[in-house]
Amino acid sequence: MDDRKNPGYQLTMLGAPERIFDRCSTIMVKGQEQRISSAWRQAFHHAFVNIGGLGERLIGVCDKRLPTSEFPPPEFQFDADRENFPHTELRFLGMISTIDPPRSSVPEAIAKCHTAGVKVIMVTGDHPITAKAVAKGVGIIRDRSETVEDIAARLRVPVGEVNER
Repeated sequence: MDDRKNPGYQLTMLGAPERIFDRCSTIMVKGQEQRISSAWRQAFHHAFVNIGGLGERLIGVCDKRLPTSEFPPPEFQFDADRENFPHTELRFLGMISTIDPPRSSVPEAIAKCHTAGVKVIMVTGDHPITAKAVAKGVGIIRDRSETVEDIAARLRVPVGEVNER
């Protein structure tokens, strides 16, 4: 890092918001760092579910200023294979939301598949909340259909206890 007033390294991590958030012990709020409380955990979960439920992709962002005593610049050699840097006690900065809308022809193509008796399956790396919203938006999950998560919520049981058939 080239900052003559404050030499040292700044660790920045991006990834799945729930995984990033779980690595953090503090959160940046209006320019002030605060300990993450149960209220902040609830607020994060609520925001994550609501935004992901809109079909938007989310990326979590956190950071940590690394002490020069443990990570002396410029000689410290970071090693991603050995992961010789902190993974916990990070500071949550927020989420980035993006949308990658399906092509306009997708819902019609899926409807034709359903009409022809073809079972449509979506394979994605998205979080299940986002994937479900996208699948509903393009017609893979129809209005009268229930997902395993929907059935679990209706029965008030964990997802693992629902018979997937």
